[in-house]
Amino acid sequence: MPKLVATDLDGTLLRSDLTVSDRTLTTFSRLERAGITLVFVTGRPWRWMDPVLAQTGRRGRVVCANGAVVLDGASGEVLRNWTIPTETLRTVTTSVRESFPDAIFAVERGPRMLHEADYPVRHDLGRTDEDLVSYEELIAEPAEKLLIRAPSVEAAELWTRCTRVFDGTVTATHSGFRGLIEVSATGVTKATGLAWVAQHYGVDPDGVLAFGDMPNDIPMLSWAARGVVVAGAHPEAAAVAHTVTTGNDADGVATYIDALLDEAEAATPR
Repeated sequence: MPKLVATDLDGTLLRSDLTVSDRTLTTFSRLERAGITLVFVTGRPWRWMDPVLAQTGRRGRVVCANGAVVLDGASGEVLRNWTIPTETLRTVTTSVRESFPDAIFAVERGPRMLHEADYPVRHDLGRTDEDLVSYEELIAEPAEKLLIRAPSVEAAELWTRCTRVFDGTVTATHSGFRGLIEVSATGVTKATGLAWVAQHYGVDPDGVLAFGDMPNDIPMLSWAARGVVVAGAHPEAAAVAHTVTTGNDADGVATYIDALLDEAEAATPR
């Protein structure tokens, strides 16, 4: 049995309508009774966590922004963050624009998103934490995440070409969305954020079970003793996983955990 269960959210734990099923909530209660720690590890910025925590209960630790931010789930306090330095933001964005003249940038900085004029944002969602700024304002201070949009190319191609340009100065990943990659400080991934949290709980990788579905989950799936993807996962993520569970709309995370807990309970002497 694992000591800690880590799960991605979108496409993995959450259903397509972004809800958490009653069955999954019941499974979380079983984990809690078994003394197993649950950690959410997501590419979402921490400003997007409220709708999830409102459904799951505000507790424990949450790793956000692909590992760049660790939150206290109960209070919302930022416990640790890793930022891209200002000068690195300037160097990276300048290099990207030389390769992709149509590139558009945004950053996640603290509780707000700052974006250039043509960066696609969902105005229909009525968010009040996204600000249109100039390029100079965008790179004026360190940021937890840099988002790069180049609509003319697929995400995998953009990631490949930009990674060559970055030459190790930052760490990039993607979630399969066309023309979008997400950039963190050097070496920052879901695995490093999760490792920081696991250390807090006194758990090493051998005690971790991780769930994911996209390329940005690969470091976490590889770091954990057992990495599981849901059905329909991106092929790159599936290639590093130990096994596959049912899809997110079929409660794949709960299905896998319940089977483990059932087996453990059956083996317990009565």
